[in-house]
Amino acid sequence: MAPLKVNPTRMELKRIQSRYQTARKGHKLLKDKRDELMRRFLDVVREDKALREKVETALSHVYGSFSVAGAVGDPKMLQEALICPKKECSLKVSNQNIMSVIVPVFEIEVSDSGTDSCNYGFAFTSGELDASVEELSRIQTDLIRLSELEKTIQLMAEEIERTRRRVNALEYIMMPQYLETIKAIKMKLDENERGNTTRLMKVKDMMLKQQLETKKAEDEELEDLQT
Repeated sequence: MAPLKVNPTRMELKRIQSRYQTARKGHKLLKDKRDELMRRFLDVVREDKALREKVETALSHVYGSFSVAGAVGDPKMLQEALICPKKECSLKVSNQNIMSVIVPVFEIEVSDSGTDSCNYGFAFTSGELDASVEELSRIQTDLIRLSELEKTIQLMAEEIERTRRRVNALEYIMMPQYLETIKAIKMKLDENERGNTTRLMKVKDMMLKQQLETKKAEDEELEDLQT
């Protein structure tokens, strides 16, 4: 991983170290968020799977009964029997926050004029039609709940994917890059420190040599004066 292009100074080193610590904390928080999202996601998936199996089984019975009713009865009579619904439904949509994921919550309100779900007479219709209408009326709440779970799964999966990409970016790109940059800056600072030490030693040697030469010259001058 190539280091960042920055000036190798101590101030820049402190800044990169601070950013690295922030990245580490963010990486831990995002990993915890991803794990919790996965746990809740699997709970929703299990509920969705069980409810889907229940609904598909009920719908297969409904479609089978409708097929039999259409086969044994007059299609026009079947159409007339179902053309005017007896019940009116309204759907209330609200939101729920699951680990910063806004998911929908559906609530169905059914209003009818009686307890019977059929709005047609029984003289010219078959029992299969009655059974299919009754079965469809019973699973309408499950159908709404299933659509809610399906949308929740989609939104949570998208958030999990986004969180996973951020975790990987921090773990495999940003944090290693910061570490390489810190290492490169420290090496450059150590190199500069060694260079400064070498220069100081050379300056010290030159000063000592100059002092020795000066002292030697003074000693020679003193000897000449004594002679």
